[in-house]
Amino acid sequence: MIEKHYMLSKIFVTIIVMAYNFISRKIKQGDGLKALRFIKKNVVFCIAALAAIVTCFLVPPDKAYLDYFDFKTLSCLFLTLAVVCALRNIKFFTILARRLVNLAGNLRSLFLLLIVITFIGSMIIANDMALITFLPLGFFALSVTKQEKYMAYLFVLQNISANLGGMLTPFGNPQNLYLYSYFNIPTGEFCSIMLPSFLLAVLLLVVACIPIKPIRFSLKEEFPEKLNIKKTILYIVLFLVSILIVFRVIHFGLGLVVIPIILFFTDRDSLKMVDYALLGTFFFFFIFAGNLSRLDAVNLLISSLLEKDTLIVSVVSCQFISNVPSAILLSRFTNDYAALLLGVNIGGTGTLIASLASLITFSEFKLLHPEQTKKYLCIFTVANIIFLVILTAAAKILI
Repeated sequence: MIEKHYMLSKIFVTIIVMAYNFISRKIKQGDGLKALRFIKKNVVFCIAALAAIVTCFLVPPDKAYLDYFDFKTLSCLFLTLAVVCALRNIKFFTILARRLVNLAGNLRSLFLLLIVITFIGSMIIANDMALITFLPLGFFALSVTKQEKYMAYLFVLQNISANLGGMLTPFGNPQNLYLYSYFNIPTGEFCSIMLPSFLLAVLLLVVACIPIKPIRFSLKEEFPEKLNIKKTILYIVLFLVSILIVFRVIHFGLGLVVIPIILFFTDRDSLKMVDYALLGTFFFFFIFAGNLSRLDAVNLLISSLLEKDTLIVSVVSCQFISNVPSAILLSRFTNDYAALLLGVNIGGTGTLIASLASLITFSEFKLLHPEQTKKYLCIFTVANIIFLVILTAAAKILI
């Protein structure tokens, strides 16, 4: 047994040393800026890796590490992201959204449509993917209609809709997928837990659009993209298969064989485009959370806090370490999955780091309008605090 533990520790240390040497070599070769860009782009991933490494010195690697990982969650997340990337590559979501936007007759309707598209998109393709796909559409629509002064407000509402839209479905947000699998939550119960907060979020987003004046306009832009019908049908079928895997109808092992093989021959770029940093974040936080749960002092502290108020603790945790890490960490210390599920979804609103999606929106807006960064942050902070307080108060009443 001691020899096995020694070998595992040796392998883990070897990986760390190799990673350190690789980064050092890149910096010496003049790739320091690339390394810094990677860290800046994947802050949570880097923090997760560092946290995992630190805790490995407190709890040396052993065979119990294998119990930390939820391989089904990682598999489902990978498959869903891969198929979504394939659909994005054929412009499926963009073409569909543009056609819907052309139906808007005034500015308020345009806001509602863009928010609804982002909201529903996050339920299907996850919040970060929804923002990457639909934020440029919002920029385009306001630019064409000469209403750029509303850009910051639109981006903030799209960001909130992306963070909250995915709360209803197990595959809508990465933290949902993890908790759904980790606690083996029945699908009906999952939806019933999230439905009241989901409906309240919809109502709040509609109310947030009321201040927008119904200025009339006409969008007559022509778009060169044409939908590839055959690939669209194929990828939608693959997406439905990935959803059936999430709902435990099809075993994830079968999906790991069939879906990547099909994508390899039809669109291998989609396999390269998967957010592997997100998967890596899960991987390292599994180690971090698993190790903390084996430290008696930490176990006692976090467990006692969660016993007092799981909802509030999870909401507050998201404000500092983001919603996905909070879900992974806190799940090890409580069985109150209903409060935890609500907390890590509602907690996606609030600070800029409460959700990875918020950082994506801020980066996109800063790139387009660097001179309006302060304006964006002011609107973001006020709007997110309002949503966070109302949704948290409502959730406290319901649970």
